[in-house]
Amino acid sequence: MCALVLDTPQPAITFPQPVQRYDAEDHAVWRHLFQRQARLVADRACPDFLRGLKLLGLNDSGIPDFERLSDRLEAATGWRLACVEGFLPDSDFFHLLAARRFPVTWWIRPWAKLDYLQEPDVFHDLFGHVPLLAQPVFADYMQAFGQGGLKAERLGALHRLARLYWYSVEFGLIQTPDGPRIHGAGILSSKGESVFCLDSPAPNRVGFDLRRIMRTRYRIDTFQKTYFVIRDFEQLFEATRPDFAPIYADLEGLPDLAASDLLPEDVVITRGSMDRVAGGWLDETPDT
Repeated sequence: MCALVLDTPQPAITFPQPVQRYDAEDHAVWRHLFQRQARLVADRACPDFLRGLKLLGLNDSGIPDFERLSDRLEAATGWRLACVEGFLPDSDFFHLLAARRFPVTWWIRPWAKLDYLQEPDVFHDLFGHVPLLAQPVFADYMQAFGQGGLKAERLGALHRLARLYWYSVEFGLIQTPDGPRIHGAGILSSKGESVFCLDSPAPNRVGFDLRRIMRTRYRIDTFQKTYFVIRDFEQLFEATRPDFAPIYADLEGLPDLAASDLLPEDVVITRGSMDRVAGGWLDETPDT
């Protein structure tokens, strides 16, 4: 991805964290989610994530103050948090990442939706994403992703980049001496998928391949049918160095792949059973 000169370092849709709007129940939800996920991922998350949790001082005392957390994060890798209402337009999202600002939704889910939301909340954004931003190589990858996203918009290739984000930043695994571990925020903030992704025989687990991922559709409403496993974060960052324009052009004539597909050239770590019940894939809604 090529670096861009940014005229607008931070879009106007960010605002100060409305701490006065949190009540006792909001903080109780945070404590419950943090305690549960911290226990669950203690031996499932990649070591860099666990180090980031400790370095940034994330804990179960209540919803963190964004400014204090930003100060710790900035000291580590130069990133700061940007408070937002929720999903952002693509251009705003990529501008923030390119300026080393990570958008964090301010509100937290209610008790009634403790285990699943289709939209991000403060727990997903802070617990799932932010600890790895304290890791220098991953922090650089996320900035490069923002820069590349602005270019992909102009080239009409956002769907390619969305797939890379989905299968790396949100639902990626990483190889460690103890076997695959979790680095994707969508998994780390999910009670069910943090177990499923490593323990279930249903999904495929395949070695990371940039072009292959950009051809692979995904689902937002079920556990994943395929997880891509990186060797290390340097491999992820190296993948963002090239200019993606020729890659987008090469992929234009190739068919998309279903989330469950395996190719002869795939580095298959685990061939999934594709059991629909075990995988939670009980309908035939098309992949994105």
